[in-house]
Amino acid sequence: MGNAKNESRNKANDTDAYIRDAIVINPLRESMMRSAIEALRLREGSRGLDAGCGIGLQAILLAEAIGPTGHVTGLDVSPEFLDYGRDIIDQAGFSERISFREGDVAKLPFDDHSFDWVWSADCVGYAPWEPLPLLQELARVVRPSGTSVGLAPFKSGKDPKKHFLRALGWFHEAGLKESRADTFVNSVHAPLNDDARNALVALFKMRWPGVESELTAEDGAEYQRLCLPQSPDFILNLPDYYAFFTYSMFHGRVTQ
Repeated sequence: MGNAKNESRNKANDTDAYIRDAIVINPLRESMMRSAIEALRLREGSRGLDAGCGIGLQAILLAEAIGPTGHVTGLDVSPEFLDYGRDIIDQAGFSERISFREGDVAKLPFDDHSFDWVWSADCVGYAPWEPLPLLQELARVVRPSGTSVGLAPFKSGKDPKKHFLRALGWFHEAGLKESRADTFVNSVHAPLNDDARNALVALFKMRWPGVESELTAEDGAEYQRLCLPQSPDFILNLPDYYAFFTYSMFHGRVTQ
C-alpha cells in the first residue's frame, strides 16, 4: 500500500513539474512554433490533429492558423495534461475550436482519413519508440494533405537510422510525398527579462537529469559551475550572455 501511494505521489509530482516547466519555457519556444506553423500554410477552416498535445499550448497556435471555422483535436495519453489543457483553452477563448481526447499516438482512436493534417511536436521521434510505425499511424488518419512532425534530439547509442536527421527517409518509407525539412531559429541575449531568464533556468534543469552517466566528471562539474543558479559563475549572470536554439520540422504530403 505504501509503495502504491509513493508511486502515485511521484507521478503527480512529475505531472506538476512537466506542466510548470512547459508554461515557463513556452516564451522561448512560441515564436519558433508559430513560424513553423505559418510555414505549413494550413488551410483556413481545415480540421487537424495535434498528436501528443500535452497541455495544448501548440493547439492554440494551430487553431489561430486555421481561423474560427477550423477545428483542432488535441490527443494525449495523460488525462492530467488534458484537464489542464481544457482550462488553458477556455481562458484563451478557444473552447469551441479545440477539443481534447485521451489516447495513444501509437494507436490513434480515429478512422482512416479523419483529418486534413496532423501535427506532432515533442512526441514522435522520442526514444524508446520506433519512429516509422508512429509516422505511418499519423499518416493513416490524414486525408491527402500535410503531416508535420517535430522530432527529438539524438540519444547516445541510438540506431543511426532512427536519428532525426534521417527523418526524411522515414517519410519516404511511410509513402509521403513532397517531404522536406525546415529549421527555425530563435535567440536571446543579455540583459534578460524575467520570462527569458526563468525559461532558460527551467530548460537547463529539464535537459540535464538522466545524462550524468554519459558525462565525464569534469563535464559534470563544469555543468554545475555554469548552469546552476546558485553557482557564482552562473552563465545567465554574464553581462554579454547570448544563446541561440533551433527547432527542426519535417513534413510531407499524404497522397492516398
